[in-house]
Amino acid sequence: MLDVTNYIGIVAFSVSGAIKGIKKNMDLLGVLVLGFSTALGGGIIADLLLGKTPPTNLTYLPYPTVALLSSLFTFVFYKIFSHVQKPLLYADAIGLAAFAVSGSSLAYSVSENVLLVVTVGTITATGGGVIRDLLSNEVPMVLTRDFYATVAILGSLIYFSLRQLGYSDLVTTMVSFTITLVIRVMAIRNKWELPKIKV
Repeated sequence: MLDVTNYIGIVAFSVSGAIKGIKKNMDLLGVLVLGFSTALGGGIIADLLLGKTPPTNLTYLPYPTVALLSSLFTFVFYKIFSHVQKPLLYADAIGLAAFAVSGSSLAYSVSENVLLVVTVGTITATGGGVIRDLLSNEVPMVLTRDFYATVAILGSLIYFSLRQLGYSDLVTTMVSFTITLVIRVMAIRNKWELPKIKV
């Protein structure tokens, strides 16, 4: 299940990165780089933090292949993707939940440290989006609006808590993924945001 949702997340994230590149008037290479970075950047950073080199996203060829092909498809058929924002938003939610849980699982296998698990899980889920925004010369979206990175933090905490209670990795993964996805979907539908100070 997690493998399938990972691929859904890669496609959704790479499409969002490619769309951002197109809107920023980047050429084909720029669009491919942005799509690739958005989909796989978080996982690469997470692997490096855990001392896992070379990163899986650079050695397991199906992942970069799917990311690049999705970005290329978006570049060629941009008009189609510009009209399907809602489905992409929910696909992105699936990717967020999958990446948060997979990152947490990987970190937990290295050390049962709550800070490590939450940090790696959150970076895996949101790191690519941060790279995308920085390459686009924008303040990262996860720091300015939307109930997004907070969901990844909650999902990682849920994963850690369930493992500490003695549940298996399989059960924990399924439960954590489901709860994280539900929270993100509720945030989308209810337009949740964290408090801000208006200056």
